[in-house]
Amino acid sequence: MTAKISYDDVEAGTELPAQTFPVTRDTLVRYAGASGDFNPIHWNEKFAKEVGLPDVIAHGMFTMAEAVRVVTDWTGDPGAVVEYGVRFTKPVVVPNDDEGAVIEVSGKVAAKLDDEARTVRVDLTATSAGQKVLGMSRAVVRLA
Repeated sequence: MTAKISYDDVEAGTELPAQTFPVTRDTLVRYAGASGDFNPIHWNEKFAKEVGLPDVIAHGMFTMAEAVRVVTDWTGDPGAVVEYGVRFTKPVVVPNDDEGAVIEVSGKVAAKLDDEARTVRVDLTATSAGQKVLGMSRAVVRLA
């Protein structure tokens, strides 16, 4: 599969469609099962508070994965992402209620990197509860 977005049609400043991703305690339990990460800070409220967290928090890798979905949905091809990295700045706190938390992600093409390789850098902004949860969130993407 090849990215559906053409390199020739993209400029620095091109905005990707923003998305929101709901996160509940159920989501975290399912992710823990899939990833094998059963750290109690992701499911045990008492433990999370005992170690100084405000409540149960989402897995960092889960947050990172949800954020890059903005890029993979935009390209139509997860294989188009050739490099991706973030810094974790704040945890996504997931209360034990019917709503949980929401991760809001937007993205913008920051630069065209290589005309021959047809790569661009996409900068992502991820927030939850009004706080930036990922910093330096950047993906290098190969376009059609």
